[in-house]
Amino acid sequence: MLGRFPVAFRLPRGILRGSSGRRGSSAMAGGDEEGRLGDFFEYVERLRNYERSGVPRGAGTDSDDGFDLGRMRRLLRRLGDPHTHFPAVHIAGTKGKGSTAAFLSNIMREQGYNVGCYSSPHLLTIRERISVGNDGGPVPVRLLSDIFDQAKEAIDESIESENGALTHFEVFTALSFLLFSQENVDIAIVEAGLGGARDATNVIQSTELAASVITTVGCEHLAALGGSLQSIAIAKSGIIKQGRPVVIGGPFSADIEQIIRDRAFLTQSPVISACDPGIKSITKCIDWDNGKPYQCCDISIKISNDMPLSIELCDVNLQLLGDHQRQNAVTASCTAQCLRNLGWDISDASIQAGLEETQLPGRSQILTQEEALLLGLHGATVLIDGAHTEASAKTLSNMIETVRPEGPLALVVGMANDKAHFAFAEQLLAGSRPDVVLLTEASIAGGASRAMPALSLKEIWMTAARDLGISCVDIGTINGAEAPEHITNLAASSSSFDGKPTVMIGCQDDTVPFSCDLIRAASQLILESRGSDDPSPGLVCVTGSLHLVASVLQHLERH
Repeated sequence: MLGRFPVAFRLPRGILRGSSGRRGSSAMAGGDEEGRLGDFFEYVERLRNYERSGVPRGAGTDSDDGFDLGRMRRLLRRLGDPHTHFPAVHIAGTKGKGSTAAFLSNIMREQGYNVGCYSSPHLLTIRERISVGNDGGPVPVRLLSDIFDQAKEAIDESIESENGALTHFEVFTALSFLLFSQENVDIAIVEAGLGGARDATNVIQSTELAASVITTVGCEHLAALGGSLQSIAIAKSGIIKQGRPVVIGGPFSADIEQIIRDRAFLTQSPVISACDPGIKSITKCIDWDNGKPYQCCDISIKISNDMPLSIELCDVNLQLLGDHQRQNAVTASCTAQCLRNLGWDISDASIQAGLEETQLPGRSQILTQEEALLLGLHGATVLIDGAHTEASAKTLSNMIETVRPEGPLALVVGMANDKAHFAFAEQLLAGSRPDVVLLTEASIAGGASRAMPALSLKEIWMTAARDLGISCVDIGTINGAEAPEHITNLAASSSSFDGKPTVMIGCQDDTVPFSCDLIRAASQLILESRGSDDPSPGLVCVTGSLHLVASVLQHLERH
């Protein structure tokens, strides 16, 4: 029988109350206020940043090649071991961990708890990675500035003692833990950055861990995590701790799930599966409210295994769309009920409200008509999504089928150079066939070293289209600044070949950075390609990288 949560943590009784905002619903921040963080930004920019340069081979494995967790522990010791001052839910997974963290954070906020949430990456400001309190917005400038000032001397000492080896992610993770400690959070929801076993967040021990969550296991960061799905599963299962429950999202293949369950058996950890036969969930319809779509779902959970769970949620209006997000909502609901079994006060009403409040910019986000107008698009539907793997491309393709209005489809794609580009292209071409594909270069974490050249992406998409038997034509380079007459002529000469519908595939000049002009060009191309017989403005989807999506959101923020 699993014991209650360690008595060292006194669980305050939650008071159900509403709140004015949730993660993603408030302004994503930036602007003049961040000027106060100039010294902080300059400081962390000097640290080693693997998000920008790429993660070394084997760095996420529990081996001699893996990141040195001892370095992280020594830094935290200098800061007073703040990660031992609060209970935490630790979440790992190839996909879905950010959404699950957001769902669970909002559930706990709805119940009235003071919640800390740590996630990555960010879109507009690094402050998005930390939220604290009841509103779920980015950590205020003042709090981050003050915590950095307090910690800087200890961080300096650590950098010197570690011969400069401390990383950007390690320092920011330590600052988040210190902030959660000083703000007396009731619980922290902590998302792993890479893998699990050797991730800087994996300093959380069983005495602090309320539950661990593993959402999915997929082929991303293969080289860094050992080269196979099995090695990735082993790395992620490293967050499972002695005697603490683990919630697994899935669905997983049998061999991958067995790896996770074997680790749980060794640590005597109860396993709760979000794919248990006793769980039923269904999307009943997709509807729209104030220009934004939502999916209306029913979720039924009845589990009687290691830890009994039971809840019936009807007409849950999820702002995050797709079957995968419904599964993430189920995973978060299972985790909330797991916490309830451990002594936390969490009502069914808080679970449903928390799920419904959650939204995440850049994940299956439909822009409002006002936002589309700021991009210079009149009437077109604009979908932005940070998909960048084969699996997420398939999910996005299904999403496009769901929300696509009548009319043509254009894709604007930019990716990092370490992704499965061909498989990504195949998934999107095999679904709702696009009329136009424009490739661009996505700046990754503020740098160009990891960006896949647009010309190389174009060659890959041309090959993928031909392999699928799709007629396509190379329209060369296009930057969005061309005269409307040029785009009209380009569309007229390229939209059909031998009388068959043809996908126009072009790319931005590699010497030109991405701008939202390319989205306007894509929109004009699909309008011109269909002619006056089909005046529908159609759908433009920007995808391939959260960093590319961030560029669109930054443009909207500036305007």
